[in-house]
Amino acid sequence: MHTRSLGSALLGTSLLVSEQGLGCMGMTHSYGAADETESHSTIRLALDRGITFFDTADIYGPSTGEELLGDALAGIRDEVVIATKFGHEVMEAGGIRISGSADYVRAACDASLARLKTDRIDLLYQHRVDLTVPIEETWGAMHGLVEAGKVRHLGICEAAAATIRRAHAIHPVTAIQSEYSLWTRDVEGNGVLAIARELGIGFVPFSPMGRGMLSGEITDLDELSATDHRRGNPRFQGDNLAENLELVHRLAVIASELGVLPAQLALAWVMAQGADIVPIPGTTRTAHLEQNIAAGDIVLSPDDLAAIEAVFPPGVAAGPRYRDMTNIHV
Repeated sequence: MHTRSLGSALLGTSLLVSEQGLGCMGMTHSYGAADETESHSTIRLALDRGITFFDTADIYGPSTGEELLGDALAGIRDEVVIATKFGHEVMEAGGIRISGSADYVRAACDASLARLKTDRIDLLYQHRVDLTVPIEETWGAMHGLVEAGKVRHLGICEAAAATIRRAHAIHPVTAIQSEYSLWTRDVEGNGVLAIARELGIGFVPFSPMGRGMLSGEITDLDELSATDHRRGNPRFQGDNLAENLELVHRLAVIASELGVLPAQLALAWVMAQGADIVPIPGTTRTAHLEQNIAAGDIVLSPDDLAAIEAVFPPGVAAGPRYRDMTNIHV
């Protein structure tokens, strides 16, 4: 597998990773019952195939996502890049709140280190922006974690361009993580991708296959488990689902003409948007992982890209990507 670099060598924030990472959220969170054995097999296969970049968060599980990854990577810690996130504080009385206070940042980092069974986090993201805490306070605490040697690089998720610029002034940002795929192209128009390239920040798209929709394998909500979070996602509901399935059908026609799977075409499109982009497709199945890796070998011609653009121009997907967009791009 080829490698790509996140961040800027000039700023000392360059982080070399595999051209695809492995998103580990679904192994313990959001997509139904967990299968620890299959998850471990998927992580081992990823390592065998040259994937070195693994993404998790303290909220996945909660907590069990980091524990699973820490166990799976035990003994080969120096061979991989581990990214995790903080920002969703689980309250003792129940529920979750977005938190960016300095004390919470430090406590969350120490807890993540323990669960991951490591002495440093390669890339620590602020998972969501806390509207009640100045970004300078949060990033001041994150900068302190770098100075203490607990964290190597810093990132931010789902933040607006102006917020990213303020964070970058406190400590250089190595990576921005936001949803980006054929059906979620917000970052192209809201300045996030532009600020990344202006400041020399890498971009890490999550859900590059549209939460599985772009695979063409989902045709009905009844195919999803009762605990699958997509059952409540607006793009998977009613008329929105019908309209989005028609788009996927048209994408599948192009994929068939190219001799690839729709999911592979969707992932190849994301990877073709720039060498500074490192997608983290998530999967819990070894077969899907093999398909994702093969997508890295797909070369799309200008005509191919134009045909895809004709089906999926920006904003074409029906429905918002979340029911609540309060803490997205702020």
